[in-house]
Amino acid sequence: MQVSDFDFDLPDELIAQLPPEVRGGSRLLHVEASGRLHDRWFCDLPTLLCADDLLVMNDTRVIKARLFGHKDSGGKVELLVERVTSEFEALAFIRASHAPKPGSRIMLADDVWAEVLARQDDLTHLRFQRPVLDVLDQLGHLPLPPYITHTPTADDEARYQTVYANEPGAVAAPTAGLHFDNAMLDALRKQGVRTARVTLHVGAGTFQPVRVEKLADHNMHSERYTIPQATVDAIRDTRARGGRVVAVGTTSLRALEAAASKGELHAGSNETDIFITPGYRFKVVDVLITNFHLPKSTLLMLVAAFAGYDSIRAAYAHAITQRYRFFSYGDAMLLERTSNEI
Repeated sequence: MQVSDFDFDLPDELIAQLPPEVRGGSRLLHVEASGRLHDRWFCDLPTLLCADDLLVMNDTRVIKARLFGHKDSGGKVELLVERVTSEFEALAFIRASHAPKPGSRIMLADDVWAEVLARQDDLTHLRFQRPVLDVLDQLGHLPLPPYITHTPTADDEARYQTVYANEPGAVAAPTAGLHFDNAMLDALRKQGVRTARVTLHVGAGTFQPVRVEKLADHNMHSERYTIPQATVDAIRDTRARGGRVVAVGTTSLRALEAAASKGELHAGSNETDIFITPGYRFKVVDVLITNFHLPKSTLLMLVAAFAGYDSIRAAYAHAITQRYRFFSYGDAMLLERTSNEI
């Protein structure tokens, strides 16, 4: 398939710039495995899930990954920390008139700086003189996606984070999880829906465009994930009970499918650059809760693989006609996997 097969025209006014007034106050487009569409609200989710279903959620926490500083020469520098690699080191995208050279320093505050160690493709390896997460917490700014045009506010710091976020390291939110509040999770548990966690630290590569035309030529960015043994056990028990594995977001799905890439789901931590496109045979996930994704994006390709290319094309055309809100702060979809035996 070609990247152009995943293009569509989206009116700018359908790109959500702000979250709904209350968490979970969004619409939900239910796409059956048959392709049949149902316009619902996210508060209807409990009626679409059954006792013994398992919600698998990504508990990564968004860090304040954007930093501003200057070189020794005085030139301005903008950093976007892509990954924290150790207590004092990180990989970052750097925007500057001239890229700082290895051995130079970037001053972030009067007493805070980062040393440039080396270039690694599009990224720069940095060593901070203080713990990276401490520096980000003190000086960093929330890295809202590029299509959200306002300067981050205190409200964004609360709403661009899931209520169950726990493990710091993401530079973008696992946005399907933004719809859940604690009341919804409690209601689901009371009806017998169980929950489990994975961690996948979403990287800035999630917003990088696909720069080739043939899907087979695209190289995916790599992300770190962890699958606890308790989650593997919960999935095994869910299968035994006849329940469904419901991934909250494409990040949860990618972590699970990566950990089952050799056939059986295994606990542990690893890197994944899994690229899921139509024709992929899913090994773990039965149902996917997700937002609407960018044209020509790898995430749009993933949902087309999961729910069927024609079904997704029809669903997106319907969503545009019905004025659904798109992308990170937008509305949600509940996708049933097309027939593909696990």
